[in-house]
Amino acid sequence: MGSRMNKSWKEAQNRLAGGVNSPVRAFKAVGGHPIFMKSGKGAYLTDAANHKYVDLCLSWGALLLGHADPATIQAVKLQAEMGTSFGTATEMETTLAKQIQKAFPRIERLRFTSSGTEAVMSAVRVARGATDRKKILKFEGCYHGHADSLLVKAGSGLATFGSPDSSGVPAEIASLTAVLPYNDEKSLENFFKKNKDLACVIVEPIAANMGVVPGKKDFLSALRYWTKKTGAILIFDEVISGFRVAYGGAQHLYKITPDLTILGKIIGGGLPVGAFGGSAKIMNHLSPLGSVYQAGTLSGNPLSMKAGESVLSRLSPNFYNQLEKKSAHFEQKLKQIFANKKKAASITRIGSMFTVFYRESAPQNFTQVCDSDTNMFRRVFHGLLKKGIYTPPSAFEASFLSSSHGQTEILKVLGAFEAI
Repeated sequence: MGSRMNKSWKEAQNRLAGGVNSPVRAFKAVGGHPIFMKSGKGAYLTDAANHKYVDLCLSWGALLLGHADPATIQAVKLQAEMGTSFGTATEMETTLAKQIQKAFPRIERLRFTSSGTEAVMSAVRVARGATDRKKILKFEGCYHGHADSLLVKAGSGLATFGSPDSSGVPAEIASLTAVLPYNDEKSLENFFKKNKDLACVIVEPIAANMGVVPGKKDFLSALRYWTKKTGAILIFDEVISGFRVAYGGAQHLYKITPDLTILGKIIGGGLPVGAFGGSAKIMNHLSPLGSVYQAGTLSGNPLSMKAGESVLSRLSPNFYNQLEKKSAHFEQKLKQIFANKKKAASITRIGSMFTVFYRESAPQNFTQVCDSDTNMFRRVFHGLLKKGIYTPPSAFEASFLSSSHGQTEILKVLGAFEAI
């Protein structure tokens, strides 16, 4: 890494907690110093020292159309000239809500937030308010932001309530959250036979924060069955999969409708935003109609609303067909490279999101994910970086393609993998 990056890193450490504003940016999992980016255009990022990279991170999947999409930028510019934040109701919020409901028709009412974490926190609160219950269930390897109730690891048994996974989370709060293995229907059945008083179950229907691990159809169907049977609210966290894997998200692919849906990232065109929504019956528990309080001065801010409207209005069946065709071709070629090299690697892909796991077979849960060769990932990560390819700096994250990744970029990425 050049002197410019070393200097930037040293100064950041003197000014920011840990030198970063989100831990994964610190490169702790892969070693070395973070790259400080200054601009993005299309499929590329440019760092502070003017090195250019094909970007497979895409703001953690938020940029379906790539960086600095001209129409999105124009929409933001026009709105910025009219005002950036009002703290009042705007028609823009309703317009974007309509576009989201077109793709997710079972979201009868929604509310915007400024982040996915806020949306999750609020959805859990409204679920507790609607059911008058306290306990919740999540799954190993699924990440739902950094709210206290969700930073919980599994307890001593598979069907016990959890313990804090972070300092600063009171054990009393963690004890209200149960954690089960992902994709394990038997554990789910055993748990629900003993626990019929859950407020909600939250799950990534396609996990993307332990790498891409799709939920099994039978597992998600069992979740829908048991939540209906016991009166628990089923929450699909589609912050990453929503609009990324399909127009109607993972729930459209699986044909399973949750009670509440969490969205983020993409619905703001890459600007800060989150949303949660579901049936009017549940959402009407929110203030000002109900007794569950939730608020945010910048929720539904004009810039995010206009950026989101610009992006979502251009999504079509042809858009997703083209993105799928490109992604499938990339997957096929990359598999050929690994086969020719006789390298122990598997690729899990859903739509334009994918993960390379350095293990013989694709993992089905977090335990199997953790069996991946993380040392191999580190070597490949830095090898790709030297060849101008930027991927998420963690073995347990998803990578992404966008409509701006053309044949030139695909060949460059494949060539880099071939050379390592």
